[in-house]
Amino acid sequence: MIRKFSSNVSGLTKLAARDFEDLLQCSIPVLECLLPEPFNTVILDLLFELATWHAFGKLRMHTETTLFDFDNCTTRLGKAFRRFRKEVCGKFHTYDLPRESAARARRRGARIAKGKQREGVRGSGNGEGATKSRSFNMATYKLHALGDYVKSIWLFGTTDNYSTQVVSLKNLE
Repeated sequence: MIRKFSSNVSGLTKLAARDFEDLLQCSIPVLECLLPEPFNTVILDLLFELATWHAFGKLRMHTETTLFDFDNCTTRLGKAFRRFRKEVCGKFHTYDLPRESAARARRRGARIAKGKQREGVRGSGNGEGATKSRSFNMATYKLHALGDYVKSIWLFGTTDNYSTQVVSLKNLE
C-alpha cells in the first residue's frame, strides 16, 4: 500500500513498525545526491544495508543459506555503521529537535516545581529550552543486539513466532 508521508518526517511521533519500514525504503531515492561526496555514498550504503538487514529480519521462513546471508549482512551493517560514525558524524553538528528541547524544559520545570532540583543545579548550563548538541552513539543496546538476531533465529525460530512479553504462571491457569 502506498501511504503519504508527513511533510515533516523528523517530527513524527508514535511510529509503527511499518512506518519505520516505509521511511527506510523511501529514504534512499530521497537522499540520493542530497549531500556532497563522500557523505552521499556512505549514507546511501548504510541505508541499503539497513534495508537489506530489515528484509532478512522480516522473513517468516529461513534456510541455512538465508541465515548465512543474514549473518554476512549483519557484518556488513556493522561495518557501514562504523564507517558512518568515522566519516560522516564528525563533519556535521546535530542538535535536538524543537519538540525535544521543549520536552526537556518541561521536565526540568516539573522537577523544579516538585523541589527535587534547585534552579541552576545539575542543569545542562544551556538554559531552559536551549537546543542540546547530539552525536551518534554506537554504544546502545539496539545496535549491540543486532549481532544476536541470527543466533536467536537458529535457537528460537523466526521473530514472528515468539514474543518478549512477560507471561506469569497466574495468567496461564
